[in-house]
Amino acid sequence: MGILNVTPDSFSDGAELARSDLSKFRFDRDKVLFKAAQMVRDGALILDVGGESTRPGASPVPVDEELDRTIRVLEILRAEFDVLLSIDTSTPAVMSAALAAGAGLINDVRALTRPGALQAVAEGQTAPAVCLMHMQGQPVSMQETFSYGCVFDEVFSFLKQRIADSERAGVDRSRILIDPGFGFGKSVEHNYELLRRLAEFHELGAPILVGVSRKSMIGVVTGRSVERRLSGSVAATSLALQAGADIIRTHDVADTVDAIKVYQACRGAG
Repeated sequence: MGILNVTPDSFSDGAELARSDLSKFRFDRDKVLFKAAQMVRDGALILDVGGESTRPGASPVPVDEELDRTIRVLEILRAEFDVLLSIDTSTPAVMSAALAAGAGLINDVRALTRPGALQAVAEGQTAPAVCLMHMQGQPVSMQETFSYGCVFDEVFSFLKQRIADSERAGVDRSRILIDPGFGFGKSVEHNYELLRRLAEFHELGAPILVGVSRKSMIGVVTGRSVERRLSGSVAATSLALQAGADIIRTHDVADTVDAIKVYQACRGAG
């Protein structure tokens, strides 16, 4: 899964796809197409479009602005590329519009907990896949205060409950993915505990999506700035693959695909 943020303030690639001649953020069509084409050539099978930053400290984005940032991008991508399109959003109105624009996956850091989100997914004209992620708190303050008895047990229980809630709302279980939420309301120690026990999430019976690309859990351990965390991200990805991760969400598609190929070759040789 290649990350395609159309935001001015994402932690790693904020404003990368903006038009430089406008004071108000607008995506640059040529930049979006260039980056998407590169990701697809490098091996991305999913493009994840996000219009609201969920980095620590990020402020909420008005619905109209999130729609402006994402829907036209999805329409452009649908016309140009034969890959699965994902919308990274927690906003029901954006979910519905994104599905109409061609998205096939709802990637929600809030696990469909906003009012109307479950209904938007379950009652839409299309039947999308949905990724339910764990997050303690909200992006604006999630890394300031967090508390767990046992981080694995609490994340596991939350995801189990959200799967059940989604099924009751009419979301077919075969379309549900889970994401432990690395970096979302968790300390470095919490993140590595979840990575160490990642294989245990298979007990939930849903494919696992992992997003560790360039995150602070890599930077704290390596001492590297955001733009120099590739090696650490690939190392964490390799551990996730060994634990059975099904989808890897990344900024660096080519290098991550290489890691996946090496893992698959080793697995096949076994």
